[in-house]
Order: sequence, then C-alpha cells, then structure tokens
Amino acid sequence: MDVWEFLLVPFVASLVYTGILSYLGVHVVERGVIFVDIALAQIAALGAAVAVLFGMDVHGEGAYAVSLAFTFLGAVVFSTVKSRSRRIPQEAIIGITYAVASAAAILAMSKAVGETEHLKDMLVGNILVVSWPEVGRAALLCAFVGAFHYIFRRRFLLISTDPKAAEAQGISVGWWDFLFYLSFGFVVSSAVAVAGVLLVFCYLIVPSVGAILFADSIGRRLAIGWIMGAVVSGLGVYLSLAIDLPTGATIVCTFGAALLLMAAVRVLFFRN
Repeated sequence: MDVWEFLLVPFVASLVYTGILSYLGVHVVERGVIFVDIALAQIAALGAAVAVLFGMDVHGEGAYAVSLAFTFLGAVVFSTVKSRSRRIPQEAIIGITYAVASAAAILAMSKAVGETEHLKDMLVGNILVVSWPEVGRAALLCAFVGAFHYIFRRRFLLISTDPKAAEAQGISVGWWDFLFYLSFGFVVSSAVAVAGVLLVFCYLIVPSVGAILFADSIGRRLAIGWIMGAVVSGLGVYLSLAIDLPTGATIVCTFGAALLLMAAVRVLFFRN
C-alpha cells in the first residue's frame, strides 16, 4: 500500500501536465513548428541553470522566476520571427535557439560547483520525487492557462489551422502568437522543473502524433491524446519503480514504445 501511495503523487503530476501539454501539442503540430516546444523547454532549463549558478535553489521561487523570464524572451523571439520574417524559416531560428540554449546551460552548470546533477535532472527530470504542494501549484497554473485558451479557443485554433484566414478576419496573428507562446512559457517553465526537457517534449508531441493516426477532428485527437498520456504515464512511473530506472527516461521510452504500437495497429487494422 505504501508503494501505491508513493506512486500516486508523480502519477497525478503526470496527469496534470498531460492535460495541458497534450492540448498545446495539438496546436504545435498544426502550426508545423514541432521543435518549438523543446526549444522553449531548453530555454526554461537555461534560466534554471543560470539561477543555480547564482546560488538559488533549483526548485525555489527565484529559480522559477528566472526560468520564466528566459522563456518570455523566447516567446518574444519566436512570435516576432514568424510575424516579420518571411525569408528565414522559423524552424531554423528554433533549431539555433535550442542549440545555443543547450550549450549555454552546460556552460552555466559547469561553473556551478557541486550542482552538475541538476543538469541531468533538467534533461530527464525527476518526477518521482515531486511533492503534493508542487502538484497543487502546477494544477492551478495549468487550470489558469487552460481557461485562458478555452475563452479564446476560436482565435487560437483558427491561427493554428489557417493563419491566412485569421489575417483576413482582421485578427492580429503576431499578437496572438505572442500570447500563445507566453502562455506556453508559463506551463513549460513549471513542467521542466519537475519533468525535464525530454519528458515535456514527449507530453507535447507524442500524444498528438499518436492521435493523428486515428482521428481528424481536434476533439477526438484531444481525447485520444489524453487517454494515451494517462495510460503511458501510469505505466512508465510503475516500470521505473519496479525495474529501478530513472522515471523521466522510463516514461519517455514508454511513450516511444506506445507510439510504435499505435502505428502498428493503424497499419494492420485501420489501413483504409
């Protein structure tokens, strides 16, 4: 019974992040900027690394504030590049940003004596040791961002699926892109501190990609993505404890295995 109580906290945390990240992942896939999420996650990790370099607790409010500030800067860059530059592909800017942020995080952590373990935590996370207060704060944040997106869901969806039609209707695509990445940054900054960069990327992309195999409508994709995220999270957390493996990396690999299984089912039974 103690084991199940121990697993309950990380499982609930994974459900919280699955709910909002799977939704945001649908928009990311529709926009065709697949790697913007891992780039923003890495920028958030860079902010946390800088905070640690200056003596802040990696899980404290100061580190979160620095991480959030870095993520906001990334949101400004990505929204500005899309709205103003037509010659430079946005994916090129995203790739460059990810590479530079990754290298800068390594440099920052190399100067933080005795804190190199945090570099691994930022990459693969340590969701197994998350606490109930952290889960509560994450749930409130995700509920706030979810409510914001629900209120303006028509604009966000139109911009993600047909930006030209949005412009024709007089919608400021650049401004709403900034709001999208800004709200995205709030969630990513929180999630990276708990789940790590790789796991955040999986929560954003893998459920959406898996759902595309079986559904065309946004509603059905969300339903499939949420179910997939919940099942894989529970299985990954359990396997990490049963086999004594790092939790974040185990969930990431479980996501990959689940996606391969879904693809096989799609080919064998739903080819038409």
